Amino acid sequence: MPVPDLQAPSPRPSTPEEIALRAGLDFPRLLVPDPAEIFAQRALRLRELAAGHALRDYLMLMALVCEAQHTLAQDFPTVPLPTAAQIEAASQAGEPLLGALHWPRAPAWRDAWRQILAQVLTRLDAASPARATLQALPAWDDDTLERQASRLMGGITLDLDISAAPFVAAGLQLYWTLLAARTAQELKNALGSVSDATRCPCCGSLPVASVVRIGGAQGGYRYLHCSLCNSQWHMVRVKCAHCLSTGSIGYQALQALARPERPDQRPAIQAETCDACQHYLKILHQQQTPQLDPVADDLASLTLDLLVADIGYVRCGVNPFLLVGDEAEPGGGAS
Repeated sequence: MPVPDLQAPSPRPSTPEEIALRAGLDFPRLLVPDPAEIFAQRALRLRELAAGHALRDYLMLMALVCEAQHTLAQDFPTVPLPTAAQIEAASQAGEPLLGALHWPRAPAWRDAWRQILAQVLTRLDAASPARATLQALPAWDDDTLERQASRLMGGITLDLDISAAPFVAAGLQLYWTLLAARTAQELKNALGSVSDATRCPCCGSLPVASVVRIGGAQGGYRYLHCSLCNSQWHMVRVKCAHCLSTGSIGYQALQALARPERPDQRPAIQAETCDACQHYLKILHQQQTPQLDPVADDLASLTLDLLVADIGYVRCGVNPFLLVGDEAEPGGGAS
């Protein structure tokens, strides 16, 4: 069973992060991904985690997918960026500018998706169980692909091809990551705060996990990591990523702590649980393991999800590479 390694008292004292915020310290509230690095780093982390892992074959398959994403990100074609009217409308409504449910997907994403499949197939082991799925997918016409993408983004599992969903998600993730990065670069300050702090301010998607970062101005601060566009947005620690409660937060881990009072001794990955809404989201501590990647390490720590679910908590985030049953999609649907 998972072991609570920290339990927030009620009422709780302010965290160092909250004290710093009240002091007006300046740090980035939104971190937009670098497409030149993020997929390559994720692929490397997946390969590291795969060694001796029970999910080795799947982690290695996803590493191939991320390597294909990286290759295509280096020469991704120009796609339409938000207009001044779209920026103004999103700002007035307090909605994400690149909302996953409403943004018109450029045809380039479909071409990139097919290239991801082709690149993975050329490197996939001949005996891999995934080969049959990957060989069948290129036969989809554009309408079929777009219907599957819309179901995935909308959280609709009826007629959703679950075996194909991670690969469809990979194409959408590549497209939205490039879209967010180019919007931030070319349209300064276009991506801002939104009314719903639990969803990505760029595309409105759910987080995959949260990360307490190290290094730079963001060091020591906690960020939620978007499951679709890979952006990160700030949220103070000891706060539920689902209902925003601060009074009923606990932490579960796969191992007990020898010295629970020492933050530097905590596990690198924990499940942050909320008794107010019975939801949880993993929190990753880069201080313990600097090379942590939210998508890769979340996927490799599936055992923690199973154990936390066993004691009654429901996940409030989603991993685009692990969609089963009625779990949420990387876009706008609920978990």
